[in-house]
Amino acid sequence: MMMNCVILDDYQNVALQGADWASLRDRVEVRVLTAHIDDEAELIAALASADIVIVMRERTPFPARLFAALPRLRLLVTSGMRNASIDLQAARAHGVTVCGTASSLTPPVEMTWALILGLARQVVPESLAMRRDGLWQQSIGKDLAGHRLGLLGVGRIGSAVARVGLAFGMEVSGWSPHFTPERAAAAGVAFAASREQLLAESDIVSIHLVLGATTRHLVGAGELALMRRDALLINTSRAAIVDEAALIAVLESGRIGGAGLDVFEREPLPPGHPYRTLPNVLATPHLGYVTRDNYATYFREAVQDIHAWLDGCPVRSL
Repeated sequence: MMMNCVILDDYQNVALQGADWASLRDRVEVRVLTAHIDDEAELIAALASADIVIVMRERTPFPARLFAALPRLRLLVTSGMRNASIDLQAARAHGVTVCGTASSLTPPVEMTWALILGLARQVVPESLAMRRDGLWQQSIGKDLAGHRLGLLGVGRIGSAVARVGLAFGMEVSGWSPHFTPERAAAAGVAFAASREQLLAESDIVSIHLVLGATTRHLVGAGELALMRRDALLINTSRAAIVDEAALIAVLESGRIGGAGLDVFEREPLPPGHPYRTLPNVLATPHLGYVTRDNYATYFREAVQDIHAWLDGCPVRSL
């Protein structure tokens, strides 16, 4: 029996180019949706005939009510091996197998530094001023060498970000709920005894924590008030780790120097959102994982996941 597969949110229309989908053609009919569907009723209608759905990261959440509305769904494949927007308990309750793929830590590390450098040296406004208005040297850049980079989260990604900071000649410190002096020494960074200390002492704060009950709104109004007035906040992790309303307030008042953001509470970022227009914000549309090599891995392993599931032995199950 031919299965129906829907690939969601293929914004760049590259999914079918990145893997051997032809190997499935005798067993699976594949349909690609390039536009994001925000309306749940419209999404349910689009997926009503799907036995298999491929999701890209957390672009389209799968809560319990969506599983309940899609009785035909049997396999859900996500890029990466962690997806907080999928209700795994509901998937199991509805008999849906959820599988993932590998995901490289290198692209988000590189994206973090793109935001740090772009914001510190005012790359976008300076380039636009020169191209659009014919102006020359409108700002003074922020130095990295000799200044402190504070990392909220020093896991695999945070440790890699730390190594680049050290290569730039920065002082690097780290904190997380379970970070220890021994782990700090192993990562080559200074141990911050508290997040308050890290926020107060850092020139640049970069977030690399997993979103969960203990980290949601970990950085709120009180924490942001501790930051230096010219400090920069970088978030390529998860938007909800920072209280969005509190961050917008300090950015609008100029209470901190600026923010480099690649993740947002609602994606795509709605038109008219303050992050689109605040002059001290460098915002990018969740590009941290969006690279050719990462996409090739995602779609190649998604095809492998489908083959394995069809053969009755699913791999990389979540």
